[in-house]
Amino acid sequence: MSAGTVRVRDAGAEDIPAIAAIYAHHVLHGLASFEETPPSVEEMARRHAEIAGRGYPYIVAVLDGQVAGYSYAGPYRPRPAYRHSVENSVYLAPGRQRAGIGTALLAELIRRCEAAGFRQMVAVIGDSANLASIALHAKLGFRRAGLLTAIGYKHGRWVDSVLMQRALGAGDTTDPRQAGDP
Repeated sequence: MSAGTVRVRDAGAEDIPAIAAIYAHHVLHGLASFEETPPSVEEMARRHAEIAGRGYPYIVAVLDGQVAGYSYAGPYRPRPAYRHSVENSVYLAPGRQRAGIGTALLAELIRRCEAAGFRQMVAVIGDSANLASIALHAKLGFRRAGLLTAIGYKHGRWVDSVLMQRALGAGDTTDPRQAGDP
């Protein structure tokens, strides 16, 4: 843990190697991602360009001059009726837990998604035993919306996914067409 100040900013091309390394750690050693082979730096750059290029927020947290975590929102599902909803992802560098980085990233991601007019944010949390991620989301207003039991198989065991959801802005209280939302 560090006594430095966490700074959250847009992720840029210069951050992709650090983002790829953070993600590779989670792919290889964790259950937050159901990928089994870490994507290359080039693939992570492509993913970043796709998300950011479509106007979704993709941000990094910098602590002590290093990328300590990243977060982004993307489409929840591809069908048009889901266009007002986003799915979030938050990943921290190894050893950077419990320093307020996840909170800073997710709070800023929520703020940016609300400013963009999105109405719902969904978290698909790998592993029902991932109490830190579940607690982070609950702290920032998410509620548990469901559990997909034994939906993935990774590291020699069946893994659940916890679904959590949070309203953004006016949520479902107004017609987004009248508000000019996306």
